[in-house]
Amino acid sequence: MENTKLVISPKTKILQLIEAYPQLEDVLIEKIPTFKKLKNPLLRKTVAKITSIQQAAIIGEIEVGDLVNLLRQEVGQELISMDSINAETKNKPKWFDEHNISQELDVRDMLAAGEHPVNQVIADLQQLKSATIYRLISTFIPAPLIDKASSLSFSHWVVKETEELFSVYFYKE
Repeated sequence: MENTKLVISPKTKILQLIEAYPQLEDVLIEKIPTFKKLKNPLLRKTVAKITSIQQAAIIGEIEVGDLVNLLRQEVGQELISMDSINAETKNKPKWFDEHNISQELDVRDMLAAGEHPVNQVIADLQQLKSATIYRLISTFIPAPLIDKASSLSFSHWVVKETEELFSVYFYKE
């Protein structure tokens, strides 16, 4: 491997990626135009901090392996088996079972009314029983909320339902 200051994998966070390899920001934007928003310093510090390459591929509707290998190739890292990456990242988390969804909140109306659902969601999560799942429905990936939930030891899984509809599943061990 020619460049090993950061080994690029599906779990690599976008902020880590563009801090280690600034030239990859333009490559990422070219492949997933939505990431033009990374030019905004606030979004860079929030969304890019917690969004992984795997999640970026979901947003861009491209194969995770294709994106990982494109980025690795740009910095001279050895390509890795796309089959193994794609198989690994398409799987639902082991903890996910639709029957364990105990609560759901659709925040689209709140957001349309200019309300911020963060406090409601955090309060709901703090009441969540162990081994249960909370589903959040939103028009975007709520990166700061995911970051806060992660700091409270909740696992999460993001599913892009449509172009502007995401389900975020939070799990409490």
